[in-house]
Amino acid sequence: MIRILAVIMVPSLVWAEVPQGPPNAGFAPAFVEQTRAPAMAQTPVTVSVFAAGLENPWGIAPMPDGQFLVTERPGRMRVIHADGSLSAPIMGLPEVFDNGQGGLLDVAVSPSFAQDRTVFWTYAKPLRGGAATAAARGTLGPDGHLRDVQDIFVQDPPVRGGRHFGSRIIPMDDGAVWISTGDRGAGDSGTLVQDIATTHGKVIRVRADGTAPADNPFVGRDGIDQIWSLGHRNIQGAAIGPDGALWIVEHGPRGGDELNQPVAGGNYGWPLVSYGINYRGSDVGAGQARAPEFEEPVYYWDPVIAPGGMAFYDGDYASWHGDLLIGSLNPGALVRLKLANGRIVGEERLLTDVGRVRDVAVLPDGSVLVLIDSGRGEVLRVTPG
Repeated sequence: MIRILAVIMVPSLVWAEVPQGPPNAGFAPAFVEQTRAPAMAQTPVTVSVFAAGLENPWGIAPMPDGQFLVTERPGRMRVIHADGSLSAPIMGLPEVFDNGQGGLLDVAVSPSFAQDRTVFWTYAKPLRGGAATAAARGTLGPDGHLRDVQDIFVQDPPVRGGRHFGSRIIPMDDGAVWISTGDRGAGDSGTLVQDIATTHGKVIRVRADGTAPADNPFVGRDGIDQIWSLGHRNIQGAAIGPDGALWIVEHGPRGGDELNQPVAGGNYGWPLVSYGINYRGSDVGAGQARAPEFEEPVYYWDPVIAPGGMAFYDGDYASWHGDLLIGSLNPGALVRLKLANGRIVGEERLLTDVGRVRDVAVLPDGSVLVLIDSGRGEVLRVTPG
């Protein structure tokens, strides 16, 4: 049963920027549209509960038959049926490292899922010496069991502790698979994020069997062939834009959450530069926001939104078409960004009272599913207009 929470009608007020408080670091942006975009008129939305009874839901993947796969961080994957009811946990998943931010993370289905029933997911994998972000694939049988399960990526080296695993996964029509990772909490004292002999703080691009495509930027160099870009802190959102390119959103420290469009071989600067400061108030690196050898973020937030999953809106609500929807874990919201010529020209904060928004999925009917990350987690259906 779908329960209507609210129909929210907000007057069409426009501020200079969305209310968000003073910045932590206060760096000047590299260009005008890089932060604190003008606030857009608030969108009226209808919000209802689509599914409930989930423990810390993390990722959601629509299936062609109108059902959804959803992950719960403690290590369960379920089917959400079209009426919002939940299946029993799917069998066949590997053991997960359920500690801190670790556990079962993202889920996605093959572009040809209707024919091959292939499911991809990311998770924190327990290993000797700690844990690492891993990505796996398997075949979902009609009995709800995953079979032929195999890892296609395992972050190296493993690290003790439960922070900054990332991670999102996107299988593509051309057979490539995008995977995002985190720095595993190393902070500004870490060196692995800038090292192409490790996969900490990287965007990874592999084939479905885990091998590296020949056109990856570090193939043939003294590094790991699967790396696409480096210098990332903790990437928890990824989506393919209308331009066909990968876009990512990653956590900064106090300030400095970033939206990036990672280019092949690009270095995004962590932990040497940042638009934020460390949690204890000290400078990141030498206290610089940027340097010539590093790519600039398309957009950044200070103070942070603590970004979760993201999706580009391609539904029927014309005012949102092509916009980017991003989950905010802290302070909690659905963040809408409007792009024009590769720049952010407007921002809106919706659902500011629902808690931690972990993931976002756009449905064919124009509504949006939003995962609420809590011990009594829900999936909300948000209908604009």
